[in-house]
Amino acid sequence: MKYIDVKGAKEHNLKNINVKIPRDQLVVLTGLSGSGKSSLAFDTIYAEGQRRYVESLSAYARQFLGQTQKPNVESIDGLSPAISIDQKTTNRNPRSTVGTVTEIYDYFRLLYARIGIPHCPKCGKVIESQSVDQIVDTVQALEPGTRFQILAPVVRGEKGQHKKLLDHLKKEGYVRLIVDGESRETSEDIELEKNKKHSIEVVVDRLKSKENMTKRLTDSIETALHLANGLVICDVIGGEQQLFSEKLSCPDCGIAMDTLEPRTFSFNNPFGMCSECHGLGFHKEIDPDLLIPDKSLSIEQGAIKFFGLKNDSKIMVNLIRAIAKKYNFTLDQPLTEAPDAFLQELLYGSDEILEIEYEGKFSGTYTTTFEGLVNNMERRYQETHSEGMRSLIDKYMSEIPCPKCKGKRLNPTSLAVTVQDKNIIDLTDMSVKELLGFFSKMHLTETEQMIGEQIFIEINARLKFLQDVGLEYLTLSRAAGTLSGGESQRIRLATQIGSGLVGVLYVLDEPSIGLHQRDNQKLLKTLRRLTDLGNTLVVVEHDDETMEEADWIVDIGPGAGVHGGEIIAEGTVEDIKKVPESITGQYLSGKKQIEVPKERRDGKGTAITIKGASQNNLKNIDVSFPLGKFICVTGVSGSGKSTLVNEILYKGASQKLYRSFKKPGKYKSIEGLDEIDKVIAIDQSPIGRTPRSNPATYTGVFDMIRDLFAKTPEAKARGYKKGRFSFNVKGGRCEKCSGDGILKIEMHFLPDVYVPCEVCHGQRYNRETLEVKYKGKNIADVLDMTVEESLKFFEHLPNIRNKMQTLYDVGLGYVKLGQPSTQLSGGEAQRIKLATELSKRNTGRTLYILDEPTTGLHMADVARLIDVLQRLADTGSTVVVIEHQLDMIKVADHIIDLGPEGGDGGGTIVCTGTPEEVAKVKESYTGQYLAKILNKTYDRS
Repeated sequence: MKYIDVKGAKEHNLKNINVKIPRDQLVVLTGLSGSGKSSLAFDTIYAEGQRRYVESLSAYARQFLGQTQKPNVESIDGLSPAISIDQKTTNRNPRSTVGTVTEIYDYFRLLYARIGIPHCPKCGKVIESQSVDQIVDTVQALEPGTRFQILAPVVRGEKGQHKKLLDHLKKEGYVRLIVDGESRETSEDIELEKNKKHSIEVVVDRLKSKENMTKRLTDSIETALHLANGLVICDVIGGEQQLFSEKLSCPDCGIAMDTLEPRTFSFNNPFGMCSECHGLGFHKEIDPDLLIPDKSLSIEQGAIKFFGLKNDSKIMVNLIRAIAKKYNFTLDQPLTEAPDAFLQELLYGSDEILEIEYEGKFSGTYTTTFEGLVNNMERRYQETHSEGMRSLIDKYMSEIPCPKCKGKRLNPTSLAVTVQDKNIIDLTDMSVKELLGFFSKMHLTETEQMIGEQIFIEINARLKFLQDVGLEYLTLSRAAGTLSGGESQRIRLATQIGSGLVGVLYVLDEPSIGLHQRDNQKLLKTLRRLTDLGNTLVVVEHDDETMEEADWIVDIGPGAGVHGGEIIAEGTVEDIKKVPESITGQYLSGKKQIEVPKERRDGKGTAITIKGASQNNLKNIDVSFPLGKFICVTGVSGSGKSTLVNEILYKGASQKLYRSFKKPGKYKSIEGLDEIDKVIAIDQSPIGRTPRSNPATYTGVFDMIRDLFAKTPEAKARGYKKGRFSFNVKGGRCEKCSGDGILKIEMHFLPDVYVPCEVCHGQRYNRETLEVKYKGKNIADVLDMTVEESLKFFEHLPNIRNKMQTLYDVGLGYVKLGQPSTQLSGGEAQRIKLATELSKRNTGRTLYILDEPTTGLHMADVARLIDVLQRLADTGSTVVVIEHQLDMIKVADHIIDLGPEGGDGGGTIVCTGTPEEVAKVKESYTGQYLAKILNKTYDRS
């Protein structure tokens, strides 16, 4: 078939639509936010493709894969196996990195295991094989009288029961073994767990260091080397073990190394990981900067957050006073005046005896030592059984690079293996762009080239894919959890290109998110490569450049929610432009566009100035954010925008205004924070983690609605209070479903089925509660209303209407008041937060920070969002937005453009000023694209 033929799609708000999607082409699904694009792409087409694939497997396999619910659609013909690449972030596990996610690190491990040159971690000399004589000489150097045993490590960290080996050792006459650290005998019935890793060492001989033992020792070592394939352990009784290798050993230091294997370089494996941090690269400890965030305060004023004078014991206060007295310092002096020796003893204590007086139940004079605040907190953290205390102390802890491996995750032996004079972590600390250069300039011997040829092909291909999707600035050591949704989606996209599959249906959710216009063409070439291979791409997208490049567009609308779910137009981009009913077509043709403001705001004449910003790739820059303006922070992906705004500006302001526990990035100073009274970050994190959270509860309007119902004559007559109308507490809710409205039925070999509660029929409340009505509607009816419907229903109640109006203004008129937060997208969650802040009383001294708020928004919704942000700025507040969307950038009062490139090539200020001023700067990539869009706008006007 040439088409994927969808008939009768009714999932969510889709209105029984029929659509034909051309195969082996780039197809864009577009339309207003909430119009039904994702319902068609993910919940219908992808879900059915996935379901059919899973159903083709055996019942045994299906129990591990889980089941997918059949979507609400009559039929889909011409469907291929489907792969979804959406915006969900990658693994949050701290062990997961860009290198591990893309599997490039696995090839690095293989490369180092095959052609790596081992060095002694102590002296740095190249490690060579060790002869039997050298091993004997080292063991004989033990102190006379030292008891030791010669062990043959026959199994080292390998899964299995090893029964054959154990039987063989018994037949050979060996009596003693050390199994997983425990002494055992071969005569025992040793049962090992099949799926766990085990270590087995054969006790070849037990000896006491003395003269004339050379022959026996030599025989024992030779036997052990033969048994353990060239390895032997000298285990000093009550002391340390020393590993010797017939193959790899430092001639001077006597340090031996296992045969190099890929696991030697894994920070997730005991044979490669650092023994101190277990491969994490960091550990948590009390951070003095969080304990004393503001040294301009005195101890009397509460400079020490955890041990405030008003909240802690008098003994602790008197101890601190006794230490201060030693250094002629008083507790009402600011800590900036404190001697360094006082701060050192205050934080880390000393062995000096202090004499303190205490008045209370046990009054008197006491002598004691002071362990220090940091040591005290760390001890309490380790000893406490209280989760509350542990959670409290945890707020004062930061991730500190491991002192043993310096954050490199691997043990010294693994780090001492090099290729081209670089260890494996040196490579992962390079950016993708640097790695491509490194591998292109390698000078290898003929043998090394032959061994590594296939490995180099795989590594270079994957690095090239990452470069092609605009991620050349990422380092492979970057934690996967720190990637944005757009970055993680493009990483998975690059991995899929590398797989080289043909005849697959790929469903993507806005792959252009977080990507600067400069890199858009790279992404489009990558997508085109997938279709050239013979795959079908269905992309949910709002980006006009992607739509211009698409083979086919399906425009869904006309509105959002109940007003959407219909096919408005389909065809090529030129076909869409000719359809007057298509809002997308109107914007693509230029008949509609977001206008540039006639005047830019002058602002308040004051600014928040960050000096010496140097976190991540920021190059010790000074940046001013003029107050009372709408500010856009721009730049290519990886230029340092999020670091500057989220890590330094937001966290620095939060620490100053709210004494926040979030430690800001590195900077020298922030000036001008006294000009604002609030800082609010509006991000795309969920408004709640459970279905019980919804727009009504988050915005606070549900409290007002419950108050309203409690004041009705019927409620008063029955004695119902406000709590009666909550579905979270006993009393008014349906107890059969505990206020959920649905019941989960677990099915064997079939997906779990969620059915409406048969008692309340999905209404969440019991019958008596539902009998109370306001204007003919009960509380369940109100929760089932859309924002748009509730505007009319509550039009005579200003408090509720104002809350609803702000939700409507940010383009959420289609969302139901009781819609579970788990069903909301990141963009919808962000706009609910924005509406919540908008409905609050504004002092005109608030700093609002938004990170790519246009994510998931159609051009018409972007226009609405811009109006809302402009309203915030009109009140005198300052709005700081990280953004790539040109329509948002062109309406800003002030632009801060970072770059010029990403990663190490970024982190500097390229230019600042109005959009017109930035457009004139040829060195600015943002300016180059801004000039085109401004000229287009002015030409039209």
